[in-house]
Amino acid sequence: MIEQKLALVTGGSRGIGRAICVELAKAGYAILINFNENLDAAVDTRQEIEKLGVPVDICQSDVTAKSHRDLLVEFTMERFGRIDLLVNNAGIAPKVRLDILETEEESYDQILAANLRAPYFLTQRVARRMINLIDEKSIDSAAIVNISSLRSYTTAKNYGEYCVSKAGLSMVTKLFAARLAEHGIQVFEISPGLIETDMTSDKSVRDHYNAKLAAGLAPINRWGKPKEVALAVSAIAKGHFPFSTGAVLHVDGGWHLREL
Repeated sequence: MIEQKLALVTGGSRGIGRAICVELAKAGYAILINFNENLDAAVDTRQEIEKLGVPVDICQSDVTAKSHRDLLVEFTMERFGRIDLLVNNAGIAPKVRLDILETEEESYDQILAANLRAPYFLTQRVARRMINLIDEKSIDSAAIVNISSLRSYTTAKNYGEYCVSKAGLSMVTKLFAARLAEHGIQVFEISPGLIETDMTSDKSVRDHYNAKLAAGLAPINRWGKPKEVALAVSAIAKGHFPFSTGAVLHVDGGWHLREL
C-alpha cells in the first residue's frame, strides 16, 4: 500500500476529469486515471501529473460494463493498495439532440448506462472496498464525488435523456450519502454550469449559450473553467467539509439562484 491517499477518477483524461486529476495531484493525492478511448489524452494527463511528483497510473475501461468496472477496481487496488476518493466524472451526451417526443430508446439507454447505471454500480463496488479498508484500519475515512450538471434540475426539451440521467445521479448521491455515513464515507454532488469542455465545443452549442450569456444568464455571467470544478473536488478531498455529506456544490456562476 502506498503512503499517499489515492483518488480514482473516471473519465480522467480530458476536460473536467483531467483538471480534477491535476488538482488532486497538487493536493498530494496519488491518481488513477480511468479512460475509455483516448489513450493519447490519458498519457498526456499522466505525464502532467508525473511532473507533480505523485504516483499516477492509467487504466482503460468502459465503466458501463460490469467486467470493466471490476477490472478497474482490482487494478487500482493491485497498483496502489487503497482507494480513498472516487470521482464519478465520466459521462456522455446524446449524439443528436432531439425533442423529447422524438427521443430514441437506443439513445436513452446509452445515456443512462453511462451517466447513471455506471456510477451507481461503480460506487457500490468501490464503497464495499472502502468499508473493508476502513474496518481494517488501512484508511481512516473516504469520500465519493459525483459530477452531475445543472441539467439535474433544469429542463431541456431537446436533451431529455441527459436531464433524466443527471437527475438520477443526484438521487444516487443522496442514497449513498445516507447509507455510507456510518462507515465514515462522505458523498457529495458537484453540479457544474456552463463549462468550456469538449462537450460544449460545438459551434452551434457555443453560439446558443453565448446568446444566453449576452442576455444575462447568470450572476457570474461567463463560461466556467474545468479547473473551477476541479477546485471544488479538491476542497472535498482536503477534508474542508467534515460535517457535511449528501451536499450539492454548485459550480455554475450562481445560475441556480432564482430572482423574481
